[in-house]
Amino acid sequence: MKPQTFAEKIFHAEQGAIVFAKPDIVLSHDNSSSIHGTFKKMGGENILYPDNILITLDHNAPPTNSKLANDYKLIREVVEKNGIAKFHDVGDGICHQIMLLYAKPGMIIVGSDSHTGTAGAFNAFAAGIDRTETAGLWKQGETWFRVPETIRINLRGKLQKGVYAKDLALWIIGMNGSSGADYMSIEYHGEGVKTLSVSDRMVLCNLASEMGAKNAVFPADEVLWEYLGKKTEGVWADEGATYCQTVDINLGDIFPVVAAPHHVDNVKSVSAVQGTKLTMALIGTCTNGRIEDLREAAAVLKGKKVPKFFQLLVIPASKAVYMQAMKEGLIDIFIDAGASVLAASCGPCLGTGQGIPADGDVIISTANRNFKGRMGNKESSIYLASPATVAASALAGEITDPRGKAGQDVFPYKIPQSGTVDIKAGDDRYKDGIWHYADVDNLNTDQMFAGNLTYNINSSEADKIMPHLFKGFDDSFSGRVNAGDIIVAGANFGCGSSREHPSVGLAFAGIKAVICKSVNRIFYRSSVNQGLPILVVPEAVEAYQPGDAVDVDFSAGIVKIGSKPFHFAPLPDKLVGIFDAKGLVNYVKKNG
Repeated sequence: MKPQTFAEKIFHAEQGAIVFAKPDIVLSHDNSSSIHGTFKKMGGENILYPDNILITLDHNAPPTNSKLANDYKLIREVVEKNGIAKFHDVGDGICHQIMLLYAKPGMIIVGSDSHTGTAGAFNAFAAGIDRTETAGLWKQGETWFRVPETIRINLRGKLQKGVYAKDLALWIIGMNGSSGADYMSIEYHGEGVKTLSVSDRMVLCNLASEMGAKNAVFPADEVLWEYLGKKTEGVWADEGATYCQTVDINLGDIFPVVAAPHHVDNVKSVSAVQGTKLTMALIGTCTNGRIEDLREAAAVLKGKKVPKFFQLLVIPASKAVYMQAMKEGLIDIFIDAGASVLAASCGPCLGTGQGIPADGDVIISTANRNFKGRMGNKESSIYLASPATVAASALAGEITDPRGKAGQDVFPYKIPQSGTVDIKAGDDRYKDGIWHYADVDNLNTDQMFAGNLTYNINSSEADKIMPHLFKGFDDSFSGRVNAGDIIVAGANFGCGSSREHPSVGLAFAGIKAVICKSVNRIFYRSSVNQGLPILVVPEAVEAYQPGDAVDVDFSAGIVKIGSKPFHFAPLPDKLVGIFDAKGLVNYVKKNG
């Protein structure tokens, strides 16, 4: 038999194949209320496999308004009715931290959150999906997977003192770019893997989604066995497996880095930005809210205080982490240093919880995204860094090297930076039914539909989504879009979170097709589920000039730019069925 990658072994199929599988765990969180509404539209009454369902209340915990409180109430009712044992209420913690209680080697895990891949640290295949697909899993128990190509990352050596897994994760993103692993699996190999704790591995798997990866995974080895308290069978790639890319990294070469505004692949050495004035710092989130992270931060903060008027937020990733931090005296250290310690939750990471920044604020955070407006205010700027860098910078009120010295490091990679594009008033991007955004790469879900609206407007409420669609990117879009319009866009279209509101809104508006250079994996799945065609035809986008006529012939698989044809591969028959039904909801209702 041909040597196989991890992903090929999990799905018993070669890369590129479309397979259907039943996940071992289906995760959802606050969005479970919206998922339930879609489930009911599909004709669902009782969840098919309740033992496989994991639900947490974490993104807006405790709820900040009555709408969210009522959503939580509904979710609890669904949990009770269906006998869902894997339920974690307000204060228990963030879903990806809670997942460590359940994830096991060789599992297939999906979740209605883009950072579900965190569980790859446990030698599981873990990937994000959208709400509609989650509802389909509640109804049917299985979903489709395209077996991904795989990037192999070989690690050797060990990280230097003052350098952490977050630095390594940002380093890799800075090497490959935010779309450098689109729809791919990432495997971590080499002797250096054994120097990384399970907590370190969770950071690396968590941030794989910021490269567009479908999943990232580590082997089941002595480090994992010690963490689990027993030796377990795992799944791993064969020697001689085929990889689309192999990357070699000496961990000893890594130094402290940050992701500068407003994109996670805008990676710079801490040396290059040291001295940048700050007003706020955040330590926590699903990326770096574990006890190891809090210990690192507390070691820096102990016996010191942040400057006057400086805001430092600390958010443990779970109740268990919070209680352990209390036992170790870490909470006392944080409070004595002037921090506000919040309940175990996502907090302000996506702009919905406590701690929203003010206009002009410059924040340094241990979170995973720094899109403009990500924390709820597009007039603020966010740097991403390790807990130690964040803590040291909070004390100084400016970006500071956690090693206690002013370094001269230069990040060795420079990828093309598109930045964040806003369509200014007077810049008319609409003509003859074509929205021309061909020059816009990395159009992210926060620009398409603000994160602070995600839980106040359910994804099934398409009419309520419409007024907010593309606000903050092209303010004219929602008022002028017409059924039959076509969008021509750049690379990495729809990167960011798993929220399906943008694809719901675009499908509801009647967009005939989005033609782009490349598309974020979860956004692509979400669009399929809404019956919205996303066509990846980079040559057509390159050929397009504003004012060109654009036409799409789905049956022939042809995009015409002016009179010039460009071909695209048709979708597999099973997915065409979802398009023909105008989305997964109708497909499931029809097919049971």
